[in-house]
Amino acid sequence: MEGEAGAGAGARSAVLIRGGPRGVGYDGAVPIWIDPRVPPDPRSAGESGLVAISPFLDPRLVRVAYRRGLFPWSSEPVVTWWCPAERAVFDLESWRPSRSLRQEVRRAGWRFTLDRDFGAVMRGCAASVEGRESTWITRDFMEVYGALHAAGEAHSVEVWEGEELVGGLYGVGIGAFFGGESMFHRRTGASKAALAWLVERLRAGGFTLLDAQVLNPHLARLGAVEIPRDVYLERLAAALRAPATLAAGPAPELLGARAGGAPPPGDRAPR
Repeated sequence: MEGEAGAGAGARSAVLIRGGPRGVGYDGAVPIWIDPRVPPDPRSAGESGLVAISPFLDPRLVRVAYRRGLFPWSSEPVVTWWCPAERAVFDLESWRPSRSLRQEVRRAGWRFTLDRDFGAVMRGCAASVEGRESTWITRDFMEVYGALHAAGEAHSVEVWEGEELVGGLYGVGIGAFFGGESMFHRRTGASKAALAWLVERLRAGGFTLLDAQVLNPHLARLGAVEIPRDVYLERLAAALRAPATLAAGPAPELLGARAGGAPPPGDRAPR
């Protein structure tokens, strides 16, 4: 609810938070954050990494949160804000696509676009799959991140097989920081291909930090690593001060000489 203000990070309430990173629950007094001018301290997080809760998700809170090193995880029954003691990141300097992934991308003939269909990527990330009947990507998240996308602050990578969207990811870009939010695939390897293409375009644009939030087995297989909270916050502060540009273009490490940017003229993504 944009325009609403209140007690800020100092207000406290006893709540029970279930789920969140690593499935950790929290039962105790948690700061309530509703005023973007008074953000909570990420270093105040408890052992679980929970920093604050909010009764609503708002673009202004999200903008401030990323700059403070926080990320939202859920919106039902309340929005939870996290900054875990160990932060998952992808090392932009050293991360490289595997040979098998390069072969799969070239064999499938996948094309990659930037910000071609942000809404479809979010819906893909939110879709139910076997073993995961529901996700934290609710309508509130879709509306808020859609607003950030419209403002040029959230971006999507799409992977196309012919005219079919077969994978993608989305996240938030500020300065030389990119915060990855979620990814999906409808073909094996398509989400990792989206990541590989993104990494190359981030490097080309001068980005220095690719945040993956919380390490899990899937992210570990993709090559994410953990760094301590204080190190992450230092790197974040430096990234926010640095200029960077995210644009479609070639991804030679992934695609060889073949361009990995926008499709040829007249080739339109399905709506």
